[in-house]
Amino acid sequence: MGRPASGGGWGKNAPRLRIEATITDHRGYLTLAFFGPSGRIDWWEKQLTTGTRGIFAGKVGEFNGKLQLAHPDFVILDEQGQVSGGAKRNLAMANVSQTDSLIGLYPATGKLRTWTIAESAGIALDFLGDLADPLPQWIRAEAGVVELSRAFHDIHRPHDRAAAELGIDRLRFDEAFGMQLTMAYRRADAARHGAVARPRRPGGLLDAFDARLPFTLTRGQQQVSEEIFTELARPVPMQRLLQGEVGSGKTLVALRAMLAVIDAGGQAALLAPTEVLAGQHFQSISALLGDLGQGGLLAGTDESTEITLLTGSMSAAQKRAATLKAASGAAGIVIGTHALLAEHVQFAELGLVVVDEQHRFGVEQRAALSAKAEARPHVLVMTATPIPRSVAMTVFGDLEVSTLRELPAGRAEVSTVVVDARRNPKWVDRGWQRVVEEVRQGRQAYVVCARISSADKPGSKPEENLDEGDAPEPATAVEDLFAELSAGPLSAVRVEMLHGQLAAEEKDAVMRRFSAGETDVIVSTTVIEVGVDVPNASVMVICDADRFGISQLHQLRGRIGRGGHPGVCLLLTRTPDGSLARQRLDAVAATRDGFALADVDLEQRREGDVLGASQSGVRSSLRLLRVLSDADLIAEARVLAERCVQQDPDLRDAGLADTVGQIELQAAGEWLERT
Repeated sequence: MGRPASGGGWGKNAPRLRIEATITDHRGYLTLAFFGPSGRIDWWEKQLTTGTRGIFAGKVGEFNGKLQLAHPDFVILDEQGQVSGGAKRNLAMANVSQTDSLIGLYPATGKLRTWTIAESAGIALDFLGDLADPLPQWIRAEAGVVELSRAFHDIHRPHDRAAAELGIDRLRFDEAFGMQLTMAYRRADAARHGAVARPRRPGGLLDAFDARLPFTLTRGQQQVSEEIFTELARPVPMQRLLQGEVGSGKTLVALRAMLAVIDAGGQAALLAPTEVLAGQHFQSISALLGDLGQGGLLAGTDESTEITLLTGSMSAAQKRAATLKAASGAAGIVIGTHALLAEHVQFAELGLVVVDEQHRFGVEQRAALSAKAEARPHVLVMTATPIPRSVAMTVFGDLEVSTLRELPAGRAEVSTVVVDARRNPKWVDRGWQRVVEEVRQGRQAYVVCARISSADKPGSKPEENLDEGDAPEPATAVEDLFAELSAGPLSAVRVEMLHGQLAAEEKDAVMRRFSAGETDVIVSTTVIEVGVDVPNASVMVICDADRFGISQLHQLRGRIGRGGHPGVCLLLTRTPDGSLARQRLDAVAATRDGFALADVDLEQRREGDVLGASQSGVRSSLRLLRVLSDADLIAEARVLAERCVQQDPDLRDAGLADTVGQIELQAAGEWLERT
């Protein structure tokens, strides 16, 4: 143990005392530092005697280039491994949860110390008594887990590490099983509710559309479409998740499903997260259908239907016209944003709900749209963010999953390069030159920024992907970069600006000009992340790419290379080599396989972010499970949950009913679809 670092006296005005000591677990060493006025250094010397054993709890920091545990809470143990009296009085601790040589340690906060938590747990165990196990004995036997009361005791007062592990295994299983049981009963409940069967009708709108396609559907598109048509023809509501690579043709598959429903006398609603994406869907579907989508107009055909768009920024007259078409049934396809959820929006015969970019919506919104139909509509949700199997079982466990992996023929190769803007600023200059070169060859480009204005507050959504402890420089803003590029490196080309704060008419006009080739470069936020389809675009520059997550970078990159022109994506960053953010960028640059990137994303990011905090309306309640490493356990729990539903379809078992009820009531269980 060290002497006082101050070296002064011990009076009232004496310098602040600093005591240092060194501890070891026989594998390494760590310096302790204690602070505070004291006139009795002998007390510290008595407590921290060389060779004594103790437990020290606090936050490890760094001082003078070395790791240090500053002013930790501690207890000193005697030869029998019991807490010595002096430490008890010092820390107001009656006992530490301990059996044999194992001592329970709990994550502490500034106001709630690990010892206090241990003492509270001990009191709770003493009064626990006989605890009814919510799981039937046959489930415990099948899963190979101990009883719940034993699990609690073995976790807090274990005889050995093996007992503690068995206790933790039980709680992990409970978490997986409770979630899967709730999902299983949701699926069963949906199956019990009747839906109007929408079988495919030969010689209808769908066949007319297929006959006009200038290309052949991929094998994956054909297979997934048949799965959907089969479920639409059943008198129970389809609940299917369609995931696929960027550009794999999910919208085309969804459109064919909508046309099949229209042929069968129903309507389809497509819910998009942003006005830009809703507008893009309206334009692309209108273009795909041609005169088949001009029902009610002279240009329409006998089989044609009408497409209408409804967004929040439309004028009152436009909204009235759109809602009237939806309510009267004149519009077979209604495309919109959250405006579709408004109470006054009604449908004549809503048969299919399509939700694009499902992770941006809460399930409450999906349920609100479904509630606008007299009979439950069929539901198809889409995501261009590939989802690992374990996450699909966890977050979308109430949905059957279809996957599109195959890209249509004719897609060009896209190369991705990480540009270190701090160490190699000349590379950034070369990047802008590359943009100009592509434009001179008749191509177009996107430049993406993490925020709109330099006046924006830091900590905007993209910055949630920063490594913990980072002190980032301000992100490049759209408005600032637009002005800089227009007057500088890109002054010879036509540049426009696009972001979410522009009026809807202005955003639409910018996208129309870009789609028509009247604009060469768009400096934008992530509003172009999904749904934007300009085959002529061949270059993307993403500024401050470290501010974005892997899946978002993959989505953004998917906006280029959609035609026959090879593309290049430049990821500009100022983060150092070896950082977690740099590893994300290197992973994106190494592959275009979205499913491989999804696994990397799940491994690197905090699991709560993957499951929800960054996904609107979806929050994770997982405490012990890790969806990547516990995928097999989740799958096992799913099988047992299905057996429970078969044996007890009405949920008469009180323990299982309570398990489901608790999960449904948790605010963190918002991913579960409400009836």
